[in-house]
Amino acid sequence: MGKIITLANQKGGVGKTTTAINLAAALGVLERRVLVVDADPQANATSGMGFEIKNVKTGLYETLINGVNPEDVILSTNIDGLDLLPSSIDLVGAEIEMLDLPDREKIMKRMLSKIKDKYDFVFIDCSPSLGLIVLNALTASDSTLIPVQCEYFALEGLGKLLNTIRIVQTHLNPELDIEGFVMTMYDGRLNLSEQIVEEVRKHFDKMVYNTIIYRSVKLGEAPSFGQTIIDYDISSKGAENYLALANEFLKKQK
Repeated sequence: MGKIITLANQKGGVGKTTTAINLAAALGVLERRVLVVDADPQANATSGMGFEIKNVKTGLYETLINGVNPEDVILSTNIDGLDLLPSSIDLVGAEIEMLDLPDREKIMKRMLSKIKDKYDFVFIDCSPSLGLIVLNALTASDSTLIPVQCEYFALEGLGKLLNTIRIVQTHLNPELDIEGFVMTMYDGRLNLSEQIVEEVRKHFDKMVYNTIIYRSVKLGEAPSFGQTIIDYDISSKGAENYLALANEFLKKQK
């Protein structure tokens, strides 16, 4: 049975999409079957995995609102075992359209139940918000993985996110766990980066992954070529970081 993991943080620019697609790609290289669900109307995961957004005719919106079979929407990538359920700008209207639907918080859960057993892991990449789509993702998930950037406002808003997770656990999904916190955008030249890591570890202890994702030019370049870091430059520091994260992630599953 596939494990569903939401990448969530209502703060933008923390590395959610970068982590979703590159951790998924690294797990694909390690011979796991992985699906990335792009639950962000900006569709950065879709373009970052090599698909032209303008060419996406059906995606997550159609599966949630129109009941389209997700198997008919999923796209294969050039990494064996790595698939994508794409997004498009249409997803912007989904939250409004879902308001009047029965069990509106569980629509994504019902949809993913049809396909999750085909995969070892399903990663849901969410927009930087705490709206109904994110609520659906958390309700559908076994756990949430929280990227935290190594910058001054790293802890800003985490309390609000954790409170939302507690509400979901209480009312919608009592089985929801926190998979862990991943420190991203680490700059070894700055003392501040190390201070932020220490601060997050002080608050969350063993829930913080040992693997740290360093700030990297290659990581920044890869999406503009529609490639994961594994495709773009597997010998780069970014690829090394995400392969290490993938191995640590797998050890935590045992």
